[in-house]
Amino acid sequence: MIDRRSKLKKIGSAIFGVINTSRKVIVNLFFFTILLIFIMALSSDENEIVVPEKAALLLNLNGEVVEQMREVDPMDAFMREALDQKQENPEVLLSDVIEVIEHAKHDDRIQAIVLKLNNMTRSGLTKSKIIAQKLEEFKETGKSVIAYGSQYTQDQYYIASHANNVWLDPDGWFLLDGYGRYQMYFKSALDKLNISQHIFRVGTYKSAVEPYMRDDMSEEAKEANIAWLNDLWDVYKLDVSKNREFEVSNFDESTDQLLSKLKNTDGDIAKYALDNGWVDELLTSQQVNSRLIELVGKGEKEFFSHISYKKYLKTVKPIIPIVNPNSDKVAVVVAKGPILNGYQKPGTIGGQSTAKLLRKARQDDSVKAVVLRVDSPGGSAYASEVIRREVELLKAEGKPVVASMGTYAASGGYWISASADKIYAAPTTITGSIGIFGFFMTFENTLKEIGVSTDGVGTTELAGFGITRPLSDGIADIIQMSIDKGYKNFISLVATSRNMSVEDVDKVAQGRVWSGAKAKDLGLVDELGDLDNAVSAAAELAGLDNFDTLLVEKELSPTDKFMRELLGSASTYLPVTETVSNSVGPMESLMLQLKNEFKSIDKFNDPNGMYLYCLTCEIK
Repeated sequence: MIDRRSKLKKIGSAIFGVINTSRKVIVNLFFFTILLIFIMALSSDENEIVVPEKAALLLNLNGEVVEQMREVDPMDAFMREALDQKQENPEVLLSDVIEVIEHAKHDDRIQAIVLKLNNMTRSGLTKSKIIAQKLEEFKETGKSVIAYGSQYTQDQYYIASHANNVWLDPDGWFLLDGYGRYQMYFKSALDKLNISQHIFRVGTYKSAVEPYMRDDMSEEAKEANIAWLNDLWDVYKLDVSKNREFEVSNFDESTDQLLSKLKNTDGDIAKYALDNGWVDELLTSQQVNSRLIELVGKGEKEFFSHISYKKYLKTVKPIIPIVNPNSDKVAVVVAKGPILNGYQKPGTIGGQSTAKLLRKARQDDSVKAVVLRVDSPGGSAYASEVIRREVELLKAEGKPVVASMGTYAASGGYWISASADKIYAAPTTITGSIGIFGFFMTFENTLKEIGVSTDGVGTTELAGFGITRPLSDGIADIIQMSIDKGYKNFISLVATSRNMSVEDVDKVAQGRVWSGAKAKDLGLVDELGDLDNAVSAAAELAGLDNFDTLLVEKELSPTDKFMRELLGSASTYLPVTETVSNSVGPMESLMLQLKNEFKSIDKFNDPNGMYLYCLTCEIK
């Protein structure tokens, strides 16, 4: 019997070995077949990117414009390309857009830029202003910028308003709805589920946890939010009215004003946009194509002569950045996304991973100064402090640090910026939110509803603390004391770093959010400016006349670099008529919003449960 079992075991093992070996052979054959196809495509003359002698640059941005792109697994991206699947939540790197426009400005083959922004999901006012400034510099060479769309979102229109001509489809859509901050509130729902909420915070305006303790926005939060929203909206209106050469009063601040204008066009939105100066002409895609052929000539497939953004980027951006080993450098470290503990992928700030990048700059003898580019609403208090300590170590070694604030630099984003020698912010940066909170839920009452309870013994009153038991008054006091201490540390840090008194910092802190322009008036930032201004300031602090800028980022493995280059060879022809709809139904949109609201809290992993986060900073 034993011999029989042994033989069966050997036979089974042999069969499994054959199956496993066959699987590996098939997978490898598939992989190398696809790899061979890509290599042949790379070597094919047909896929060589050629810029026409006379052409327009088609700036057809697809996705959200970001300071740093999320890390995408090369094999996942490889399979999506192979199966012709669309990328989920695509992103466009801001620095790439800047580089493309800058290069096109000096390229005699590029006669114009055509803005086709229908697929640009969002950019935010701060990043939009940076792109718009580069378009203005492009126009100064005498070349044209033309915008065309079947519709314009608010971000898209801000950029488009800097064009020489703005065209809209006769059946297109155009409405500007201003800036708002609306969110869901869950207190009543949590009460109905008998979920106990334990909230600890410091700051009159620290409203990050209000959705879990209220059913509406507090008056203090409304006061703070409308102030910075108005600051941003005023900038938007002034810039657009200047570009379009009409009065700020042309903006429809009330529904009645808009309805009155729409009545004059019999409800025709496109005609309303034309009559009120928002666009210059109403043109179909065929008419647009004919106009552009007149400007730059005819290209492939009866379309105007052009090169797409992605293709042009490949001609101007080296595969491997060339770094002069002998030059002095100003290093740029990007801190983008929520701040979490530990090592995180690019697109999210990790306490350890971002500190590692700063440490790398500190240990590089060629780096003489560092710019910390911050685009974050904050997160873990512990991770924020880990990063800030590296800023202090850089300064201790005689390497100046300048913080450059992007769209957001609030709460933890401000914490990691505070110790810099100098802080730059855009006028439209969302910053401040100097406050701290702790938050968790316990489910003892919820579990009782279904007949589940928790009981036991422990050697101390702290033993057995968890989400299935009530929170004792003693533990609640301990947590609140810790939160209070965290707030004192925050305002003391700002006071020391900004040469302010603790009392003066407390007045502008309390978790309140400010625009960059207001933050400068309050002393929370030093200068208004962009990343280039911050780099120049860092070089000046380091006494550098000649220097190179070095982006310090996570290094890819040789395999990842190879895969990325293979994937980069794939390109899509996107003519001016292309329209992709990313819309979802109302119920799906609601469920996604609910999911994201809870994910924003659930993803936090501070070891002490303390957070420097600005949940209200996102504009909706």
